[in-house]
Amino acid sequence: MGGGINGDGRLAAAPYDHWVLLSPAGGSPRPSARYKHAAEVIQDKLYVVGGSRNGRSLSDVQVFDFRTFTWLALNPTRDSNRLNHETNATGGSFPALAGHSLVKWKNNLVAVAGNTRSTSSSNKVSVWLIDVETNSWSAVDTYGKVPTARGGQSVSLFGCRLLMFGGEDNKRRLLNDLHILDLETMMWEEVKTAKGGPAPRYDHSAAVYADQYLLIFGGSSHSTCFNDLYLLDLQTLEWSQPDTQGAHIAPRSGHAGTMIDGNWYIVGGGDNASGSTDTIVMDASKFVWSVVTSVSARDPLACEGLALCSTAVDGDKFLISFGGYNGKYSNEIFVLKLKARNLVQPRLLQSPAAAAAAASVTAAYAVITATDEKTRDIVATDDFDIKKAQPASSSKKFVAEIDAVNGEKDKLESRLAEVRDENSKLKDKLDLANLSYGELAKELESVQNQLAAEGSRCQKLESQIAAARKRLESAGSLENELEVLRQQMSQVGQTMATTQRQKSGGVWNWVAGSAEASDDE
Repeated sequence: MGGGINGDGRLAAAPYDHWVLLSPAGGSPRPSARYKHAAEVIQDKLYVVGGSRNGRSLSDVQVFDFRTFTWLALNPTRDSNRLNHETNATGGSFPALAGHSLVKWKNNLVAVAGNTRSTSSSNKVSVWLIDVETNSWSAVDTYGKVPTARGGQSVSLFGCRLLMFGGEDNKRRLLNDLHILDLETMMWEEVKTAKGGPAPRYDHSAAVYADQYLLIFGGSSHSTCFNDLYLLDLQTLEWSQPDTQGAHIAPRSGHAGTMIDGNWYIVGGGDNASGSTDTIVMDASKFVWSVVTSVSARDPLACEGLALCSTAVDGDKFLISFGGYNGKYSNEIFVLKLKARNLVQPRLLQSPAAAAAAASVTAAYAVITATDEKTRDIVATDDFDIKKAQPASSSKKFVAEIDAVNGEKDKLESRLAEVRDENSKLKDKLDLANLSYGELAKELESVQNQLAAEGSRCQKLESQIAAARKRLESAGSLENELEVLRQQMSQVGQTMATTQRQKSGGVWNWVAGSAEASDDE
């Protein structure tokens, strides 16, 4: 982990790409340890809002001043000019929140969604504003199609709009819906995207890249953690699952992320077995993952529910992490000074056409280089000057040769430009192929699973048919046995009838004989 930075030191003294503990100055009291809170930096101050500890949601707002290295409880007052049902439900104190999202916008901290103890009967997402200049807060009435209340969602700032994805509602149902809140009008809108997006999840991370794409990474269902990456084109509203390169990234949930200059940094989280010890970064322009640094398994940074944000000091950019839980609640601040990223180029699949184009470019470069060297040799020989040369036959020969070489060079440069253009088009096609490869792989896997299921079903049906055939074969022998039994029963019946008649005749004969004997007497 490395040593700490005390209040008398400077952030500039921190080593690059290495987490260090930031100790408050003068024994400044720390806020209570927590997780599932939210944090943002505004004007050299770290604002920490709410969180959870021992199953209890917290309602405090804590501030760490990077100029004085001290903590302070903010205790914002209620804005009496903006009252609504949420304000009345919570009274004058800021509501207790956990699993919410926090975004800085103008002079405000915007808190969205999360689990709250509010007695309001509304089951809709709530929005609160904290004005850091006036040290006041207010609950905001929102309009339109207000989303269902939830926690563990992701919220990303896109201009003056918030993009909210996924989460878990109050009935523990997982969500993968997308909603937009216009902060100017406070109007909600549900966004219907094309199919192929992320499965329902919560405790994932999200970021906006190049003002056009929404990235979703990781998170979990109630039984599984994810390490998948999805990209939503905010213009076409189409999802894709790009192929990533570089380091292998393990599944994780409860992590935190922040986008800095096209690099997406992710810290903490974990799966069902352990916490994630690596701090990772993805070059969003190339989808290349790298590991910045790692910590020990029991480190406070290898935890879930921590907060991550960033700031700049004297030209250096810093990651700032606070809180979290890994079997123990944390209330420490850690900082990491970022070194300029120099990520590897992505590995592209090279088609035969691309290979031929690359070979053509290499050959063209070689010919042009040789031509340039030949031209320089000719011009340099005996300080040859075309403009001053006499009209001798040798001079004319040299001039003609130079003209021919220059003409050949122009043709090769033209061919080189064509090859470059062709290569650029091929690269574009390769990029599109790489983007669709993930979707095709998923579709293939789904079809294979269906085939496997149908194969298993066919085996079961074959077993049932074989058993039925056996029963049918045994039915034939049973019919024969039944027929024999019927014949035997018929014979037995006839025998019994004969016997009965014989018995009946004997009795009557005896009666008749007795009568005759009486008459004789």
